[in-house]
Amino acid sequence: MKNYISILYMLFTATFLSLQLSAQENRKSLKVGETVAQFSAVDDNGNPWALSDFLGKKIIVIYFYPAAMTGGCTKQACSYRDELGSLEEYGVKVLGVSGDYPESLRYFRKAHNLNFTLLSDPEGKIATLFGVPLRDGGEITREVDGKQVVLKRGVTASRQTFVIGKDGKLIYVNQSVNAAADAQQVLELIEK
Repeated sequence: MKNYISILYMLFTATFLSLQLSAQENRKSLKVGETVAQFSAVDDNGNPWALSDFLGKKIIVIYFYPAAMTGGCTKQACSYRDELGSLEEYGVKVLGVSGDYPESLRYFRKAHNLNFTLLSDPEGKIATLFGVPLRDGGEITREVDGKQVVLKRGVTASRQTFVIGKDGKLIYVNQSVNAAADAQQVLELIEK
C-alpha cells in the first residue's frame, strides 16, 4: 500500500510539473504590431507608475531583466544609463522591470547611479502581459555603501526588450538580448 501511494504521488507530481512547463511554453509572447495592455506598478521609491500616463506622449522602452545587481543585469542597466540622454532626444521613456522588490531596486539605483525608472514586478504580472517567461525568485547579498544588503525578488524574469510606440503598439521585440549592447541596439532602431 505504501508503494502504491508513493507511485501515485510521483505520478501526480510529474503530471503537475508537466502542466506547469506546458503553460510556460504556451504563454503568448506579444508580437510587433500588437497593442500593449494597460498596466501599472510601483517604482523603486514605492510610487505608482502607469503606462497610460505616457501613451501618446513618449516612446516606451521596457526591458525585463532577471535580478538587480547581477553581472548581465548591471551591464544592461548601465548601458541604458549611459545612453539615456540620446534616447530622450527621441522622446523615449526607459523602464527597467524585474521581480525585485522596491527596496532592492533602490539599492540597485544608488549603487550604479541609474537615471531611469525601475519598476517592481514581484508577482510577474507585467512580465506575464508581455509573455516573458518566469522562474522562481530568490535573494542575493551585495555590498552597498560599505554594508551588506539582501536583495529580494518574488520572481525571476527572462531578459527581453520591447519598444512601444506612442500609439500603444509594439514596434520592437527582442527575446535574445545581448545585455551590454541592448541600449545601443534600441537607440539604432529609434534613430531609423
